Amino acid sequence: MGKNYIDIEDDQGATLRYRKHANGRGLVAHGAKVHPKALIESGAYIEPRARVGAGAHISRGAWIEPDAVIGENAYIDAHAHVGEGAVIGDGAHIGVRTDIGAGARIARGARIGDDETVAAGMMVATDYKGLWLAA
Repeated sequence: MGKNYIDIEDDQGATLRYRKHANGRGLVAHGAKVHPKALIESGAYIEPRARVGAGAHISRGAWIEPDAVIGENAYIDAHAHVGEGAVIGDGAHIGVRTDIGAGARIARGARIGDDETVAAGMMVATDYKGLWLAA
């Protein structure tokens, strides 16, 4: 069985090649590194140079931008956006429609709720209930 490739044109007119991830059928750009044990749901996009760890779950409609790093067993909920160069720690949970800005750092095990925005470059740690801790 051959790989299914899809070519999509970006905002600058360049064509990017995506393949369907074997585990979940989401689209992974050429140059992205996604662990085979990660789950990428249909409608999720992983951009070039992004890395997704083992056991991570990227839900439908989520968008992971270039150079972002998703840790092991992290959960990115539906329609969330992880900005360029952002890092999501192991076991972190990012809520529905949440926007993580470029270069932001989310600590291991942190819980970011639904419809929240984390500013570019911000570092966030939370308690087990999702309350943000002072840095």
